[in-house]
Amino acid sequence: MGRIIAIANQKGGVGKTTTSINLSACLAEKGKKVLVIDTDPQGNTTSGFGIDKNNLDNTIYELILGECTIRDCIIKDIVKDVSVLPSNVNLAAAEIELIGVEKKEYILKNEVDYVKDDYDFIIIDCPPSLNMLTINSMTTADSVLVPIQCEYYALEGLSQLIHTINLVKERLNPDLTMEGVVFTMYDSRTNLSMQVVENVKQNLSQKVYKTLIPRNIRLAEAPSYGQPINLYDGKSAGAEAYMQLADEVIDNK
Repeated sequence: MGRIIAIANQKGGVGKTTTSINLSACLAEKGKKVLVIDTDPQGNTTSGFGIDKNNLDNTIYELILGECTIRDCIIKDIVKDVSVLPSNVNLAAAEIELIGVEKKEYILKNEVDYVKDDYDFIIIDCPPSLNMLTINSMTTADSVLVPIQCEYYALEGLSQLIHTINLVKERLNPDLTMEGVVFTMYDSRTNLSMQVVENVKQNLSQKVYKTLIPRNIRLAEAPSYGQPINLYDGKSAGAEAYMQLADEVIDNK
């Protein structure tokens, strides 16, 4: 049965999408079968795998509205052993269309239940907000992985996110756990990055991954070529970091 990890942080620009794409691809390179679910209306994870998000008949939006099955939506083996459940801007309307729908918090979970045994890992990229799509992702997931940027305001908003995770656990998904925190955009040349890492470790009871994802030009370039970092430049510091993170995630049973 697949392990389902939601990658969430209501702050934008912290590396959620970068982590979703590259962690998935590196898990696949290590022999795991992976499904990536894009629940962000911006669809950046979808386009980051080289999928033309504006020319899709079936996306997570159609799935949530019950217009197609989950197997209709999944684009198989977009890279070896990675399949994608895509998203595009249509998904922005889902929140409004779900008003009054019963048990709307479980729509994604009920669909993913049909396919979760087909994969070793299911990675869900959440939107940068604590909305119904994020709640759906958390009711579906076994655990939540939180990317945090190495910057002064890193801890701000984290307590709110942990509060949301605890609420979902209490009311909707009693099995939900905190997978851990991963630091992104780490710059070893600055004292600030090191201070932020130490500060979070001191203030957080949650697991903090040892792997630090560096600021890396190749990581930033890869999405514009529609490739994960291990295919775009497998020898870059970014690729090595995500391969290490994949090892840690696999070992974090």
